[in-house]
Amino acid sequence: MDPDEHRAPVERWRAARDERLRSRDGWLALVGLCWLTPGENHVGAHPSSHVVLHGHEIPPRVGSMWLADGRVRFVPHEGVDLPEMTLEDDTTADPTVLELGTLRFHLIKRGERIGVRVRDAAAPALAGFTGLDFYPIDPSWRVHARLEVAQADAVIEIVDITGAHSRDATPGSVAFEREGATWRIAALPGEEDDGCLWLIFGDATNGTETYAGGRFLYTEPVAADGTVVVDFNLAYNPPCVFSRWATCPLPPQQNRLDLRIEAGERDWHAPDEERPA
Repeated sequence: MDPDEHRAPVERWRAARDERLRSRDGWLALVGLCWLTPGENHVGAHPSSHVVLHGHEIPPRVGSMWLADGRVRFVPHEGVDLPEMTLEDDTTADPTVLELGTLRFHLIKRGERIGVRVRDAAAPALAGFTGLDFYPIDPSWRVHARLEVAQADAVIEIVDITGAHSRDATPGSVAFEREGATWRIAALPGEEDDGCLWLIFGDATNGTETYAGGRFLYTEPVAADGTVVVDFNLAYNPPCVFSRWATCPLPPQQNRLDLRIEAGERDWHAPDEERPA
């Protein structure tokens, strides 16, 4: 691809990525994650709450979340302008989002656990965000790969940053040539039914120039002949780079490449804050 022809879509993708991160629903706005226990879970600014909400003019007691049989019902405290209702988590098409002041919070489900994820439109990381750092755009990292199709029941073992394990179906591995060798990354299906693949990978830049926990990347749609374009200039940081309250999958061992992939997003650190755990 002509370098100028390649540069334009990469720059558009970077601009859209920046816009998403600056959104009040982006990862920079994430300020809390609390796991619920069966029964009553108090919600509010009071430090004894199960779900502690930090924000301007948040009352000590906002309400209670009652967890039973995998379902959560929210009951507001007297005087709090929120509805009593059963909450839908993020595994559904329309998770319930509650808003209070600058805060927005909703349920997430990870395995058997259910938690409350909190975002704040006034989050310090969001207010202080000055942009991402990238490697220079390099057309040579837009590689033509091939999908090596897996057996119908093949899975990848995935561990997330909290230690939770999952077994996820894989369509196969993306194989490409670089520096005289063949490299393979086991793929997951993309979120949309568009034929794209999702790659969770690590490389030899991790821990120095890029995030130690690896990076993510969506491919172009797989062609009918099994070929697929993988543009590492579109590799991006997982949410855990931006918030200690994200729950990111880590690259499986077979996806940790002994190859320097000098393309895409570099590491990012919140100003005057510790690296998110």
